[in-house]
Amino acid sequence: MALIVQKYGGSSVADADSIKRVAKRVAEARRAGHDVAVVVSAMGDTTDELIDLAHQMTPLPPQREMDILLTAGERISMSLLAIAITSLGVEARSFTGQQAGVITDEVHGKARIIDVTPSRISATLADGAVAIVAGFQGVNLETNDVTTLGRGGSDTTAVALAAALHADVCEIYTDVDGVFTADPRIVPTARKLERVGYDEMLELAASGAKVLMLRCVEYARRYGVPVHVRSSFSTHTGTLVTDQPAPTPEEAPVEQPMIAGVAHDRSEAKITVVGVPDVPGKAARIFGVVASAGVNIDMIVQNVSAARTGLTDISFTLPAADGAAALAALDARQPDVGFDSLQYDDTIGKLSLVGAGMKSHPGVSAKLFGALSDAGINIEMITTSEIRISVVTRADSLDEAVRAVHTAFDLDAETAEAVVYGGTGR
Repeated sequence: MALIVQKYGGSSVADADSIKRVAKRVAEARRAGHDVAVVVSAMGDTTDELIDLAHQMTPLPPQREMDILLTAGERISMSLLAIAITSLGVEARSFTGQQAGVITDEVHGKARIIDVTPSRISATLADGAVAIVAGFQGVNLETNDVTTLGRGGSDTTAVALAAALHADVCEIYTDVDGVFTADPRIVPTARKLERVGYDEMLELAASGAKVLMLRCVEYARRYGVPVHVRSSFSTHTGTLVTDQPAPTPEEAPVEQPMIAGVAHDRSEAKITVVGVPDVPGKAARIFGVVASAGVNIDMIVQNVSAARTGLTDISFTLPAADGAAALAALDARQPDVGFDSLQYDDTIGKLSLVGAGMKSHPGVSAKLFGALSDAGINIEMITTSEIRISVVTRADSLDEAVRAVHTAFDLDAETAEAVVYGGTGR
């Protein structure tokens, strides 16, 4: 028998019937003899609705109070799920992130987990009960304030709890049957992956694939936690995210597929710093200013300087939500840094081709660029890693670009395989 951590997303616990369906699945796992801890997200669009309510009070609500507000969503779903499981004759106890021992730093809204001390969860499991934990939240021991982990924080909670409990597997239940070669909402013929390595999943998550969040995969790789991505709406076997070898030779592929998938991201914007003197240290000063504003940068491109002026342009992408902060920080330091002007563009989209097999297959870049050219799609920026090629194009061309590249690399299933069972996509 195994120790299993299960995580259910908002679409899986969206209403009473959904919670009852989840409760039945959890109860069945417990009756099969497994020790089961469950992490839950807020019901449906509850988090978005709470954010909307806060913004009706003021455009800039205090982050500490936002954390108190937003943790209410997971507390509701954890309690209802515990009630539903108990009604099936299986004992269940619910815990907030603080009660479960999720310790974070003090950054409100996007706190990072620094430790998990799950003594109460371990005691509950030892008693034969199911432990239900509110995802997305923790506590800072210095301030004793409740914190939230940011979008996708429940995935991170689940993997962190699985690592602390030395669980056999962390099952992430969502509204699709696993990790697909592209977003099924855009490419209905996307194929489900049976297994995918941590590095490939990290690149897919970092490039916009929302089935797993980046921090969750980072945590899983660091502690070697196998993650099984499944649908709570079906009983199909999902995708196993692990670097562990297949248990039997029959399950091991003869050669790893060249491409794991095509990811896309509409949440980024582009800033171009125009007229930068092409001398040592200027780029360092520009990105130092951006870093001081707490903004993460993705892609960077520097043009060749004009011989006549000795000036160059530096473009970089960043989360669109951080665009205003980055622009304000750079504008305030313009006299210090020394540049002519700033340009901002939030109508871009990023497409990424990911696959560990790419490094041993020549011509991948040529095929990617050829597919985009044939579809009449212009490329504005390019960046690469050992197992990824990312390009920036216009946001309104992104869906077409994903489908074109997916087809060009023979990733389409022969029949429509991908099914999206729930969720509003909000």
